[in-house]
Amino acid sequence: MLHLSRLIGRPVRDSSADAIGVIDDLIAAVGTSHPPITGLVVRTGRRRIYLGWSSVEQIDAAGATISATRVNISRFRRREDEILLKGDLLDKQIVDIDGRKVVRANDVILDFIDGAMRLVAVDVGTAGLLRRLGLPDAWVDRLSGERSRVASYIDWEDVDPLGSTIASVRLRVPHAGLSELHPADLATIVDQLTPRDRADIFNTLDEEVAAEALEELEPETRTDLLEDLEPERAADLLEEMSPDEAADAVAELSPLSRKEILRLMTKEERDDVQELLAHPEKSAGGLMTTEHVALRPQATAAEALAAIRRHKPDAEVAFAVYVVDGRRRLLGEVTLRDLVLASPAATVGALMEDEPVAVELLAHSDEVARVVTRYGLVAVPVVDVAHRLMGVITVSDALWDVLPEEWRREMPRRLHADSLAAAGPQELPARATTKRSTKSAPKSAAKVRKGPPRNKSSVKRG
Repeated sequence: MLHLSRLIGRPVRDSSADAIGVIDDLIAAVGTSHPPITGLVVRTGRRRIYLGWSSVEQIDAAGATISATRVNISRFRRREDEILLKGDLLDKQIVDIDGRKVVRANDVILDFIDGAMRLVAVDVGTAGLLRRLGLPDAWVDRLSGERSRVASYIDWEDVDPLGSTIASVRLRVPHAGLSELHPADLATIVDQLTPRDRADIFNTLDEEVAAEALEELEPETRTDLLEDLEPERAADLLEEMSPDEAADAVAELSPLSRKEILRLMTKEERDDVQELLAHPEKSAGGLMTTEHVALRPQATAAEALAAIRRHKPDAEVAFAVYVVDGRRRLLGEVTLRDLVLASPAATVGALMEDEPVAVELLAHSDEVARVVTRYGLVAVPVVDVAHRLMGVITVSDALWDVLPEEWRREMPRRLHADSLAAAGPQELPARATTKRSTKSAPKSAAKVRKGPPRNKSSVKRG
């Protein structure tokens, strides 16, 4: 195993043992889990020249020996699929995918694997800095601690490089590791990055992945990021977000950016966002999303499940299908569990729980949180004065502003389909929920009859 810090500046000698220069950098070809070293950059006076790896007979902490007696002294030019280990990695920010954090590369670890010298790990600990100071290994181990030294190595497979200097990495593998992270973990990483790196990552991520991470970002970070992106890209990501989150994001933009981005959004998405922006921020209308599934009573269970598959709502929103009449007045709701267990031909009118708990558009956010907590709801429908269904407020949105700060730091801004929390309200922090029914499976709050709501003016029954 070799450390890059022990190789930089060491002499390069030809087959006659004559020094031709010193090692200035090593080159690796990206595209594999442990990229092979393809050559050396050698400094000869003021010139930097390239030596292919095939000409290197030996390399260690004493330097490199090459087989050639003649050397091509043309200047080094990097190819598209190559990175420079010193120039592109040392002292640069990298993402530790496994540890879900941003760290700094203090040294690079090399080793022979399958007959080739390869880039195997990055050292982000104190030992890397001590080696670069020229301290002997015994001192490095003593000052950094041998165990902590090994623990500071991050396998290259778990690294996602950052910085515009590694453009070739991004073109070939556009942050594939980051794309696999949970949106909340990805947002935590993005919060630690420079504005330039944030925009770079969001320009390469899949739209759906980027949109989910945007929903998890702190409002200030999200606003700065949307302002830094090209308006077309920002509009595309906002269209992928749930309408309520998109409306919150648009509301924080500068007037000029807001106008431009809204203009670039599709009419349907733009109308949804503008409708939500019209409601007071701390009201049910300001909290709700227009994303939900509503059907007439004669629709079948099979049609309801098909509608859920077609619309692909968030996990909380998909918990229930709402039943409305021809004027969109709320009649009842059917849980996803009941739809799955029902005969495909059964109508939602026959399956529905009537008189579901609902809140009015102008109900205060504190009242919404009380209702969701009191009745153990995953989502609560929002109705206007005519009892027409206008939208839905999810439990995460209802409780976000009233949760203690330490809980908000640990809890995803939204529940995602791959989250255990998507299974139902029993996964929420204990202080934020009420005891559920002891029946074999949770039902919607429509069946709860334990007393009147606290504020009859804002809480509705069918």
